[in-house]
Amino acid sequence: MAPRQVSDTRIVDAPAAEIFDLLVDPANHPLIDGSGTVLAARGTGPRRLKLGEKFGMDMKMGRRYKILNTVVEFEENRLIAWRHFYGHRWRWQLRDLGDGRTEVTETFDWSTTRLGLLLELVKFPGKNLKAIRATLDRLQQRFAG
Repeated sequence: MAPRQVSDTRIVDAPAAEIFDLLVDPANHPLIDGSGTVLAARGTGPRRLKLGEKFGMDMKMGRRYKILNTVVEFEENRLIAWRHFYGHRWRWQLRDLGDGRTEVTETFDWSTTRLGLLLELVKFPGKNLKAIRATLDRLQQRFAG
């Protein structure tokens, strides 16, 4: 793992294309969010993300707020990442294992943020790692038997 990144990986019992379809629709993000901060996709955003696409989300961390994200990495059925105006990004990587199973890695990357030291001082990376683990657990459950 690179400096200023935290990530975790799970094996999910679903083809990469099915998981990717869930991830590229912002309306699905609250369904798997393990942080409890992602409330809903903003009403006018895209239904299927692609490189360069912007999408808004209603969030809550103590109080409600809105965030605008931009898709900055995209490979169909393999990779999607987005960032917001502070520069940190969330990345999803999928590796098809065959037999309908996929290795899924979620990463919180704050190496490009304007607030790196501040995020570390308030222990945001550790909190995000816990949320990543919970999110991946929810993703596994969503596709379980």
